[in-house]
This record gives sequence, C-alpha cells and structure tokens, in this order.
Amino acid sequence: MARRDGPEAPPAPDAAAARHSAELRERIDAAIAMAGGRMDFAEYMALALYAPGLGYYSAGQTRFGPGGDFTTAPLMSPLFAWTLAREVQRTLEAVDGDTVLEFGAGTGRMAADLLEALAAADARPARYLIIEVSADLRAEQARTLEALDPDLRDRVTWLERLPATPIRGVVLANEVMDALPVRRFQRTATGVDCLAVGHDGDGALTWQTRPADDELQAAVAGIEAAIGERLPADYCSEWCPSLAPWVTELGELLAAGAAFLIDYGYPRAEYYHPQRATGTLLCHYRHRAHDDPFFWPGLQDITASVDFTAVADAGLDAGLDLLGFATQGNFLTGAGLTEVLQAQAGDDPDRAAELAQSAKPLIFPDELGERFKVLGLGRGMAAPLPGFSFADHRARLSPKGN
Repeated sequence: MARRDGPEAPPAPDAAAARHSAELRERIDAAIAMAGGRMDFAEYMALALYAPGLGYYSAGQTRFGPGGDFTTAPLMSPLFAWTLAREVQRTLEAVDGDTVLEFGAGTGRMAADLLEALAAADARPARYLIIEVSADLRAEQARTLEALDPDLRDRVTWLERLPATPIRGVVLANEVMDALPVRRFQRTATGVDCLAVGHDGDGALTWQTRPADDELQAAVAGIEAAIGERLPADYCSEWCPSLAPWVTELGELLAAGAAFLIDYGYPRAEYYHPQRATGTLLCHYRHRAHDDPFFWPGLQDITASVDFTAVADAGLDAGLDLLGFATQGNFLTGAGLTEVLQAQAGDDPDRAAELAQSAKPLIFPDELGERFKVLGLGRGMAAPLPGFSFADHRARLSPKGN
C-alpha cells in the first residue's frame, strides 16, 4: 500500500485534477448503485482508465516521463526503438510486408525513433498505423511525429479500430496488455469468491466479496488445472477476460508477419505461484508504485501483470506460430543492441559512454531487462528471429502443443 502521509507521501493533485477525479468518482458511484451495490473490478478498472473524457487514458493529464506517473523503455533511450527496428526490418523483408501497426503509441516517441531508423536502413514501410482510442494521446503523438521528415510523417495513419483488411508486416504492442481490465478473485477453503468494488460505511470505495459467477469459476478452475494444483485458501489474484479475445483479433489481423508483444508479466506457473498470494495489481501515481486502485480515480495508472502462457495459448488457437519468448534484455541483445550502439556512437567515446549508460535500464536484470518480457507470434515466418537467438524461454510457458 502506498504511504499517504510522511516524507514519502505522494503529492496532492491540484484543484482542477481533484475536481476531475471527483467527477469520475460520481460516475463510478452511479455505476456501483446500478449494479446493486457491488461492481466487478474489471468494470471499475475500465471506468478508471477509459471512461470518455474522465478515465486516466482518456483525459488530458501528463502520464509519461519525468512530469507524469511513470516512464517507458522508448522514453528512456532511443536504443530501444533503434534495436527493435532491426527486427521490424527483418520481418518486413521476410514476408514482403508493407505495414507496421502499433497499439497504444503513448507519446509517439517509439514510432518516431523506429521510423527514422527504418528510413536510415532504406526500409521505410508503406504504412505506419497507430491504433489509439484516446483523442488526447493522438494529439500528443501527432506533435511528436511533427518533427519527422514529411515523407515519413505522411505514412502515419491513426485508427480507432483494427483495419478491415489483414496486413502483411509487423504488429507492435509495448505496455498495452497490462492495462486490459482484469477480474479479481479469492480462493477460499470451499470455493472461489469474486473481489468486487463497493462502499464502506463512510462511503469510501472498498473491496467487497461475493460468490464467483460461472465465468470466473471456470477461469480459476482452468488456472488450477494448468498449474497442476489447487491454489491455497485466501489466495488472491487476477484473470484478464479480454486478453484471449484481443490476441484472437491479432490472428485475424496478421495475414503474414510477426507481432512483438512487450510487457511485464510471467508464465502461468510463475504468475500463480503460491508466494504471489496477493496478486499482481499495481498502480502508478507520480512515479510512486502502490497497490491501492481506489486512490484518486482517473489520476493514476492501474495495471496487472500479463499471463504470457495465456497469450501464447490464444495465439496458437488463433492459428499463429509462437516465434519466441525472452526477457527484454535478452531480446534486445539478440536483436543487435550492441551493434546499434556501436553504429550510433561511431568513433566518439563520449557518445559511446552516453549511449551505454542509457542502455543499462533497458537490459539490466534489476531494472527493465528482466521484469519485461517479449513474446513473438507470427504467420508465414520461415526463418527464426535474431531477437530470440540469445535466449528463448518459450519452454517456460508450456503453451498448448508444447
């Protein structure tokens, strides 16, 4: 739980932000009342993040970087996108592809760096599509991409939904799956409870339990069957009902090429390990991580780690091939991070030292290098991808058919 007082207390929002949160809270309270006094956490999470004009990703506050709530790998160093561009280029060439599609492009920094790297390699895609439901984020991405050469900028198109025609090329999703709304559950000595959202005696948002419905019961039973044991009593965790449908859509979207899904999470056996008995729910507010999703609704990010076995299973069910699974550090190393760094630094030792320093948080195990994973799904990819050549941990997933 995040501290609420003392020297480590997070800064209070300004008056406008507080009013914004209060307006969203009114909408949440109304939804709880309509649900009979208790609302499923997935519905709460969806409102807190995506309510039109009020949710965290739908309103205008700063989210990314030093002035926001958290930072991402593309904002830490352009080496992330420059190295990823090598895998994108290889994939486009392998399937004679012409399209890159990015889900949730954040500030647009990764798209800009990646397009410039592809242009430098004479591998410009015909189209760079960005799926973005937030008008505010689309505007921020457009401002970032404004600095690009006009020929590159003109290749970018924003969409609110998947294109009607399947693509040949590359799909990118960096820190997208962790923000899909999750349901929360608690295993009891006699069954499974749903962890819902209601009000305490003072009207504050709080956790409430109710017997799990058939969908959640079946999901927990499937988890326990997959890990080969019953979860301990009082064990709390999450299950993402929209994860498999989202991956299924990727299978329908990708005629040929590869999808690189980058996020923090675990294979199923590690996700639902007995030691992870309180789940993986995590919130970010002003660069402080905590586990209270009811703290200033609409002003903080709410995430849950990704069950990468569920992603792999859904991909295989959708007719895609599992191309590899690696930590972010291993993936970037295999994809050629060292070669990119050397090429960018040239003979300038100061530039080499600067770039090497910026690479550390991307690859070091105690930073993003181990916590973040990269899972590759594809269709029509005959040759293995170098990004998974340094270390490929797909055996840890134990997906269907393996």
